[in-house]
Amino acid sequence: MTRPGDIRSRGRTAYQPSDDTPVFVISVAAELAGMHSQTLRQYDRLGLVTPSRTQGGGRRYSARDVALLREVQRLSQEEGVSLAGIQRILALEHEAAALRARVSALSAELDQMRYAAGQRVFAAGPRGDIVTMRPGQRPARPFGPSRALVVWRPTGG
Repeated sequence: MTRPGDIRSRGRTAYQPSDDTPVFVISVAAELAGMHSQTLRQYDRLGLVTPSRTQGGGRRYSARDVALLREVQRLSQEEGVSLAGIQRILALEHEAAALRARVSALSAELDQMRYAAGQRVFAAGPRGDIVTMRPGQRPARPFGPSRALVVWRPTGG
């Protein structure tokens, strides 16, 4: 059975690299991006697009790196942004992506806490303290005839 993205070759599934897999040497990456190899070396020195390195020090670019090279070229040529400006734009985009990931993680944590809170019942204890009980659970010590039990169930939203 084949999965989406599988490549069949002589009855065997061939390796399908991800967008982050460093597979392109500098000459191939330059050709794919429509640039000169020296431009890629300059962008690497400036820290705009930093490829992976082999043990021998050779640069290896991923498909994501090539897409980033194209974006740097577009910002430079079509938008007239300086390389320093592009560097700042890329840093801000990276920061925004990190913040989006953090918001997503916090949202998931909040959803989990809301779910857990919906499974508990909160009541005032004998000294006025708030105690947590499971639904249907009775207090360990009765509150006495002159006291009332106030139950609060948090809503999920």
